[in-house]
Amino acid sequence: MPLLVILPVQAIIDPQRIENGNTVATYKTNDLRKGLKVQIDGEPYLLTEVNFVKPGKGNALYKCKLKNLIRNTVLDRTLKGGDDLEVADVEELETQFLYNQGGTFVFMDNASFEQYELTAEQVDDNWKYLKEGMPVAMVLFNGNPITLTPPSHVTLKVTETEPGVRGDTATSVSKPAKTETGGEFQVPGFIKEGNVIKIDTRTGDYVERVSMD
Repeated sequence: MPLLVILPVQAIIDPQRIENGNTVATYKTNDLRKGLKVQIDGEPYLLTEVNFVKPGKGNALYKCKLKNLIRNTVLDRTLKGGDDLEVADVEELETQFLYNQGGTFVFMDNASFEQYELTAEQVDDNWKYLKEGMPVAMVLFNGNPITLTPPSHVTLKVTETEPGVRGDTATSVSKPAKTETGGEFQVPGFIKEGNVIKIDTRTGDYVERVSMD
């Protein structure tokens, strides 16, 4: 009677390898799919595209496109069947923005109430959208915050802008307007100081004037 060998479930769903005496969790090529977070050369990447290629002869190939979660650069990498990629220790949190003190932006985890600090460089242009108490999605790598994502749309009060021409309701004429966060955006000519505007944080574009009635 042939010997039946049953592999441990852990070895199938969580393959591992040893590096420098430490156990490292990995994804095998047949586990790769869009949305996985992996680590390459000590940095976290998001797998944005995986294409399986089977040449006439030789091993199957996996053509991958990955986005660096720290620098937002894109990496193309081709793996052979049986290769693996290290699992990135990445965690996504729902936080709220507390305050900015001297270029240090402080956020609080809504679940644990733990506070995290990001530098102005890490926050990048997102500072223009941040208001106290605003919900913000944050990504941690090895327990340290690396990126944040504000809501896709925010409402901001205009604090400074040139007066528009009386009766001008056209949206084709634009002008700069400074908002309560200090951020400046291009708005239609009819926008006045004190108006509340909706901004698309993905593009930085004006969307509409918001009625506060």
